[in-house]
Amino acid sequence: AMVKNAVYGIAAAKADGIKEPSLGILNVDGARQTERHLLQMQNRGYSFRWGESQRAEGGHILRGNDLLTGNVDVVVCDTLTGNILMKMFSSFTSGGNYETAGCGYGPGIGAEARNLIAIISRASGTPVVANALCYCASMVQGNISKIQKEEIEKAKKAGWQIPAAAPAAAGKSDEIMPPAAKVTADEIPGIDIMELDDAVRSLWKEQIFAATGMGCTGPIILIAAEDKERALKVLQDGGFVG
Repeated sequence: AMVKNAVYGIAAAKADGIKEPSLGILNVDGARQTERHLLQMQNRGYSFRWGESQRAEGGHILRGNDLLTGNVDVVVCDTLTGNILMKMFSSFTSGGNYETAGCGYGPGIGAEARNLIAIISRASGTPVVANALCYCASMVQGNISKIQKEEIEKAKKAGWQIPAAAPAAAGKSDEIMPPAAKVTADEIPGIDIMELDDAVRSLWKEQIFAATGMGCTGPIILIAAEDKERALKVLQDGGFVG
């Protein structure tokens, strides 16, 4: 869903007049998996521009302060988180009573969409309704119907569907024991939280000691310096990092 949300966001931004919208991914569950898949789509010919976090380490993964600084044109997240963020930002100045800022919840975009439907809520105040109408007009002027079809078609050709993971064989993970412990002075970021344990087990299977941790950018694998290069190769071969 987050990969599709990225494509839909790019389509909306282009229709709104941004020729090459920059894109970042909010640091929520599934962010790293989404990043890897979008990078693969780029390699297969789907063209878009990455934005950067304003934090010192940069990167495509955004934290909360990046939302406030407006570092990218398109912020990718799951739909529920996006809805919460829209409600919070739009109603902040009213203490949460009603929406005073923003442009509503945007246009409905999808492969089967035939008509432009822009969304507001019962809590949308007059300024939000007015801005939503302007946003809707901008989508019409920018030919959102044509652009969304083009973006979706390009994304499909680049393989926007993330294949479902094969179920693990029962009891297999329990059979993999960690090798002898080492001092883990180095770290490998970029692992999705939902895949972290499997990634560590894949290293144990190759007799590479690893442990899990949490860094500033999210989940990390702790690794000995002398094992880092080989560990990266194992993780890349396993599809855990790009």
